[in-house]
Parts: sequence; C-alpha cells; structure tokens
Amino acid sequence: MTRRARAAVVGYAHSAIERRATRPLGALAVDTVRAAIADAGLTLDMVDGYVGSSMLPSAGGHQAVDGVSIVSPMWLARSLGGEPRYVAGFDGIGQVSGSVGMAVNALMSGVADYVVVHRALHNPAGSYHGSAMREARGAQQWTAPQGFFGPLAMIALPYNEYLQRFGARRESMAAVVTEARKDGARLPWSYWHGRPLTAEQYLAEATLVDPVCRLDCDIPVDGVAAFVLTTEDRAVDSPHRPVYVSGFANSVGGPRRLPLHWPLDDILAGGRDTIERLWRQTGLTIDDVDLPQVYDGFSPLVWFWLEVLGLCPVGEAHRFAENGGIDADRPGAVPALSGGGALGNGRMHGVPQMLECYLQLSRRAGERQRDVSTGLACQAAPHFGGVVAYSSD
Repeated sequence: MTRRARAAVVGYAHSAIERRATRPLGALAVDTVRAAIADAGLTLDMVDGYVGSSMLPSAGGHQAVDGVSIVSPMWLARSLGGEPRYVAGFDGIGQVSGSVGMAVNALMSGVADYVVVHRALHNPAGSYHGSAMREARGAQQWTAPQGFFGPLAMIALPYNEYLQRFGARRESMAAVVTEARKDGARLPWSYWHGRPLTAEQYLAEATLVDPVCRLDCDIPVDGVAAFVLTTEDRAVDSPHRPVYVSGFANSVGGPRRLPLHWPLDDILAGGRDTIERLWRQTGLTIDDVDLPQVYDGFSPLVWFWLEVLGLCPVGEAHRFAENGGIDADRPGAVPALSGGGALGNGRMHGVPQMLECYLQLSRRAGERQRDVSTGLACQAAPHFGGVVAYSSD
C-alpha cells in the first residue's frame, strides 16, 4: 500500500514571553516570523502561505486591533511583503491545531508550497476578564446576572463536578500545577523561567471562583510563535530534521448548552469522539504515543485530557498525577507537561504543546532531549478544541 503524502514542520521561532512587552505585538510577530523562515533555511519570497488564528482570548470587552492586540494572517502577510498565494485564518477553538490543519490541507492540495503558522498573544492593560456589561441579552440573560460569566466560572463547574463525583481533593491538583511550573522554569523563553512552584505555595492561594485559584490559570502574556510547514518531498532539503504531521482532529463543541455550560460528561464524551477520529485517521493508538502534550490553560483540563486519551481510567487522573504519573523526571511516567504547557510558559494557547513535540521529535531539545518518536499536541478542552499527531519519521 502506498503511504499517503504528508506535511512536515521544518522550522520555528519563538519570542520571549513577557507579561507586557515593550514593543507592539505586530512588530514582535514580524520579527518572529522572519526568524522562523530563516530557521527553515528559506527566504521570504519562498513562503507563499500564511495561516493563523487572531482571536483575543479576553472576556473583558477589550478591543481587537490588528497589529496591536491581535495579528491576523492577512496583516502579517501584508506587513512582510511578498506575494503569497494562500492567506487564511482559523475561526474556532483549538487555535493552533485548527491552524495546523488548514496549513496541511493547503500544502496537500497544492495551493501553497511553504506555509507559516503563527499565534500571537497579547495581554491588554487593565483587568483581563473584567466586564463593563450593564445588561445581558440573548442566552446570557439567564446566566450573567447571576454571576455565571467568563472562563473562570466556566471551568469551575466541571472542576467541582469532578471533585465531588470522584472524591478528588484540591490538594491533588498541586501535582499538576507544580509539574507544569517545574518544566516551564527550565525554558529560557518562558515567563516562569527560573521560577518553579511548591505545593505549599499553590495551596496558600485563595480561590477566585471556588475551587479555582489564580495558579490554576495560565497567566496572560505577550508572546509570538511561528512554525514553517511544507510538503514531505520539500522537507528533505531542510537544514533541520523534519517533523511530520501524521493527522489531526478538531472537536465540534458538544451539545448546545447555556453559555459556558460545560458538564463533565460532555467534556469526556466529546473528547473521546475527537480522539477516536484521530486514531481512525492515523492508525495510531495511545500505546504508540511516547510524547503526549496535554492542554492546561486551566489545571483541571489536564485531568480531563489524561482520561480522554486513555492514559488512566476515568475518575483516576487525580490519583495518577498525585502519585507521580506525569512527573517528567520520573522513569516510566507520562511526560504530559514536559514542555511546561500554558501553566509553565504563559497564555500561549496550544503553542507550548506543539513546540515541545517539534523540539523533541526534531532532536532540537538540547539537554532536555528525550528518546521519542511520536507526539500528540492537545489544544483547548477535549470537547472544544483539537489534537495533532506528529512523527519523527
């Protein structure tokens, strides 16, 4: 049987991750993309595709200004110049996985030869999730006046449900957050570089929306990452070892509910459906994956992803993590946060997961290098995001 053609990641660049950068987000994006193109051994005129997601992940009513608080693929392509044949933005949740999927489709269809995938995140001044809302219309009229508003309330509901249903304790979550911070503290580009966290520090934090505390959330930052993708036949001429996209799957969001209503059963069932579609597409199983990178924009998502992927039984993720199951320094453990994730880097959405897969599989991880061949980058929530499988050969 003839193996189907694949796309490959052949270069990358990453800006420093800062609480608030001294330069505009657009300038950071232009410089980072130029560096990624050079890293891939290319020149700007060779890049004929730009894909990304420009969503500003804030519930605080901040204005989205292209080149300032967001960077769209069109703004980026125009600012860099050249004559791209394909420019498109992903409009959905799971911004990085969705963008990678669009880039792969463009390459496989012949619309473009070299595609840049970027994600630029901005931390606007003022309260990130504060709301100036004075009235609620539509479906929000049933939730916002009662205080059920924004992502903290959204994740607190299924987190509480998990604690109560499976007898989990908030103390068990310390293993997740401290692991992400330990791994992120090793990365020179991370906001938390050199600043690991103890369980005592985590448990001393007051809750914001019970049981979620500040350290259960990734910190808003300014930062940009860019990856260059091309076809498998062109990748052989790259200066670095290519990392191949084996397949991808995006979720459809689960049943229609009230705004931000995420029942635990919806999360797990929707996530299993997404993962099963990935397995059918790639022929892989979880046993083939030696570098799963789970999404952790909120710490409970780590438990949910571990169970959806089948890395531990449903209801057991809290014990699995507390007993060292995701300790990247422990032999035989699952290195699910070895790239630091969002909790260990800053709010870069799915970038840390994709970057860790790329660095490890391309053998560019330096002192952190692992003997791995298949990676899985999970983005957003299991039922409301996406997943991409990567391979070193």
